[in-house]
Amino acid sequence: MATRSAVSTKAIENSDVKELTRGSLLARNTLWNLLGQVAPMSVALFAIPMLIRRIGTDRFGILTIAWMVVGYFSLFDLGLGRAMTNLVAQSLGGNRQDELPAIVWTANGVMAVMGVVGAIALAAITPLLTHSLLKVPLSLQPETLHSLFLLSLSVPLVISTAGFRGILEAQQKFGLLNIIKIPMGVANFLAPVAVLPFTNSLTSLIGALVVARVIFLMAYIGLALREMPALRSKLAFDGSLLRRLFSFGGWMTVSNIVSPLMVYVDRFLVGGLLSITAVAYYATPYEVATKLLIVPAALMGVLFPAFSTAMAADRHHGAMLYSRATKYVGLFLFPMSLFLVVFGQNLLQIWLGQEFAAHSTRVLQILCMGMLVNGLAFIPFALIQGAGRADITGKLHLLELPFYLALVWFLTVHLGITGTAIAWLLRATADCILLFSVTNRFVLRSMPSRSALAVAGAVIAVFALAMIPMSLPERILFSLVVLLAFASTAWFALLTTEERAAIQGLSTRFLPTNPRSKPIGA
Repeated sequence: MATRSAVSTKAIENSDVKELTRGSLLARNTLWNLLGQVAPMSVALFAIPMLIRRIGTDRFGILTIAWMVVGYFSLFDLGLGRAMTNLVAQSLGGNRQDELPAIVWTANGVMAVMGVVGAIALAAITPLLTHSLLKVPLSLQPETLHSLFLLSLSVPLVISTAGFRGILEAQQKFGLLNIIKIPMGVANFLAPVAVLPFTNSLTSLIGALVVARVIFLMAYIGLALREMPALRSKLAFDGSLLRRLFSFGGWMTVSNIVSPLMVYVDRFLVGGLLSITAVAYYATPYEVATKLLIVPAALMGVLFPAFSTAMAADRHHGAMLYSRATKYVGLFLFPMSLFLVVFGQNLLQIWLGQEFAAHSTRVLQILCMGMLVNGLAFIPFALIQGAGRADITGKLHLLELPFYLALVWFLTVHLGITGTAIAWLLRATADCILLFSVTNRFVLRSMPSRSALAVAGAVIAVFALAMIPMSLPERILFSLVVLLAFASTAWFALLTTEERAAIQGLSTRFLPTNPRSKPIGA
């Protein structure tokens, strides 16, 4: 009887894991995440020019700093939001729902306290920011001072929002999550715009942002309580969980501090070692190239809780998800990055002119190769953290930082912005190799396949050929040949029989067919 009960429990557990990590669910949630990123960007295209015209460049500059400051001060959650998501997903995967109230309320209670600490810290440095660090015009200093004091109230709101959002992420409720996330992202730009008919006061604009944050936090709390009813019936605090939360969250914080530093330091060095004009020639292709990462970033947000669930209950299933996700990201990124490498010069000429293209084309090509590598690295990064080993990614970032700083400084001095781009590519490649190696050795305990090394070599060769100067007809011919070879290889060598059947099913479903046509011989 005990054996039958154990089998029944295991069956329920496996059923829950497969439901939370089902391929169609993950694909749909990735699309939701994509929409959550694209919608605010689309609104920003219209809102930002309007804000600049109505409030002026100086006030808009302070508003952009306000957006940035709130994002940076979210680090005061010390990674507890991701740690909580990880533990909730593991509990769901291990069929331990009784642990959920203690995990959620303990993590959110500590995060609320840290949010208050962050608010006090921001309020304390506000006079220094206003009068010294930001070089605010004298006429705007009183307004800026009041605005930043008001902005400090939003820090606890941002941190608590991340906590309750993590509950929905752990349950793969990305559709519900984005019903709130999309309006919240849009409100980041439209809330200040809504105030413009009445005033252009910076204090009022930031006040509108704070009010919006309160509304959306309440919405997240309501949804979390609805989707996890156990939270309504039991309010619990478990001090024994703090060590697990802070151990995971502390290393998350290390990555959250070091990783952005490696992302932004190149532009500061270009400005300091070369010129502000060189920053424009480097930063513009950088912004274009980073748009390649929208899909991997959206997918990683979905995979982190999926990996947390799968690795807690069924490591084989987690390894399967990891393999498929890596393959799909590669299949998406290769043609997209190849297109920008081959036709980058033409696109820059049309968009920004001949002179800009002459300075930035090589940078764009190198960075696009870096984004391909970096996008692939998102997958082992998500798996390592989903398996509860945020210490590994934190240690890798600490290891990479000094070498990258030295490399980007050396190559920028000797090769200009092309050297800066090469340093970024080399750092992204090293990071990718390390993440895949660590994943294979310590998480999946497997060896990399020789086919993966062969694919990597072929990709390097293709991109090297793509950077050779060619006329436009030659570029078109080259890209067609490569894409034909890529499509054939992907279809016959990379996709499984089930995946090919699924694609054929989609084509049958969406492409028009002639109902009158009959097979030959019918």
